[in-house]
Amino acid sequence: MKKSKKYVEAAKLVERNKLYTKEEAISLVKKTSTTKFDATVELAMCLNLDTKKADQQLRGTICLPHGTGKTKKILVIAKAAKAEEAKAAGADYVGDNDMLEKIEKENWFDFDVLIATPDMMPALGKLGKVLGPKGLMPNPKTGTVTMDVKKAVEEVKQGRIEYRTDSFGNVHTIIGKASFTEQQLVENLNAFVSLILKSKPATVKGTYVKNMSVSTTMGPGIKIDTNSFDK
Repeated sequence: MKKSKKYVEAAKLVERNKLYTKEEAISLVKKTSTTKFDATVELAMCLNLDTKKADQQLRGTICLPHGTGKTKKILVIAKAAKAEEAKAAGADYVGDNDMLEKIEKENWFDFDVLIATPDMMPALGKLGKVLGPKGLMPNPKTGTVTMDVKKAVEEVKQGRIEYRTDSFGNVHTIIGKASFTEQQLVENLNAFVSLILKSKPATVKGTYVKNMSVSTTMGPGIKIDTNSFDK
């Protein structure tokens, strides 16, 4: 794949095998954003995990201090008072079986997050085959199956993100936009890395974080020295 001229110029600013402090990496990631639009800043962490073991599969959510810069459309599946609560909290779409029917019959997916009350889960389960592969199935672990729909909607609006390890023990997440200040990006980065460090399974032996890097959409990867974080 031929790299664009802008990418090649940006890549020259990054020393391939150098490990940068988190501050240097964030400064560089802003300089190496090559797109005309406001690029997303992403973090990739490679962890020493055996994801075949249930206790070494990390999954959860976090509200970053400065959000992600992305607004997400929220669908809440709830009835009566809980539906009203969701509307008041600012959910984009609220309904119960009517919305589930719309998804099933019209193949409608104009939302990014699906929140449901526990009583609606049996009806939602029938759509598992279409919602599961898109990562839209609500889950109590990520706070998307809850009676506190107000809190769930507000957290997503504030920029709550879900994360989970892939089968190789990697975690990918968004930590903001290229237009964020360096301080905002560093604070978001700190919050996420600190959560992953605290979530280290007791059964992990040896080095936990093998490596990590930040990049913008279409920009080069910048390796971060894991020692620049408080362990």
